[in-house]
Amino acid sequence: MSRERLDKIIAARANLSRREARDLIRRGRVLVNGAVVTAPETPADAETDTLTVDGTPLPAGRFAYLMLHKPAGVLSASRDGKTPTVIDLVPPELKRKGLFPAGRLDKDTTGFVLLTDDGGFAHRIVSPKNHVYKTYEVRLTRPVSEAAVQTLENGMTLEDGTVLLPAFARLLDGSGTLVSLEICEGKFHQVKRMFAALGSEVAALKRTSIGGLALDDSLPPGECRSITERELQRIFEGRR
Repeated sequence: MSRERLDKIIAARANLSRREARDLIRRGRVLVNGAVVTAPETPADAETDTLTVDGTPLPAGRFAYLMLHKPAGVLSASRDGKTPTVIDLVPPELKRKGLFPAGRLDKDTTGFVLLTDDGGFAHRIVSPKNHVYKTYEVRLTRPVSEAAVQTLENGMTLEDGTVLLPAFARLLDGSGTLVSLEICEGKFHQVKRMFAALGSEVAALKRTSIGGLALDDSLPPGECRSITERELQRIFEGRR
């Protein structure tokens, strides 16, 4: 075990100053393993103890892994001078230094964004060679045929010479305008360019899962929560 002062742990996990952390603790807003602790110098183990602030669990362990339901109009970036970013949506009790989106969504795209401060983990899920497929629900302006959708499985070469890896798609209704799409790479405006090559345009795009981990249906747009250890494992249990 590695035990440290509680105020030091809270400051690091919640991205607060030590003074702010001490104030939270003294006001009885911090629980350690379900019990209120009011002494900032109390020793705790960040790896094994369950720490909560105002009832919300803090990310445990060395790294943070958060599931965010991204709304439209928000940038998949750590910071921007003018437009709100996915990091701006993280509540103080879950915010940590170094958080960034593991894979980007376009500004108008909604759905599952994984936020972390673990660069190695992010590389595992973003790198196409690891075949971690991301699933999208695609609403189109014009219908596409079943045959056209099947061409995606062969891989595509776009007009500008961009070569795309095989994708997996299926029509979700009889209109031909709602499609489920799985891809393991994230090239610039890739989904929009793929369907443009099939003769349609994307009207709405939502990422619904990363690997075998689906976006939590109970998580409203603009909100996020910690991802459990078991959920992290499910990411690598999807299509390989």
